[in-house]
Amino acid sequence: MYAIISDRNNQATVRVGDEILCDLMDDAERGSTITFDHVLLVGEEGSVKIGKPTVEGAKVTGEVMGESRGDKLVIFRFKRRKNIRVKRGHRQSYTRVRITDING
Repeated sequence: MYAIISDRNNQATVRVGDEILCDLMDDAERGSTITFDHVLLVGEEGSVKIGKPTVEGAKVTGEVMGESRGDKLVIFRFKRRKNIRVKRGHRQSYTRVRITDING
């Protein structure tokens, strides 16, 4: 069984046991559970339920595994012949979630 969920404008295809990275959730603590209510599609072997826009009564639950950070992105701007060079970096913070159950 698999599902496509939407979390804060990010969509992910999940199965039971998968670990996904969600945007940082301040109120989520390690070991707590999260319920994703915006389920766009639920599929089993041979049948698929497609939501308009979401599937009625479908829920995906997951367990918070902790926080992590993404790869460093380097932002470099320059203007030629003007001696203007700016180098900045950014690392996005994520919440790691393990999918435990799909109902739908």
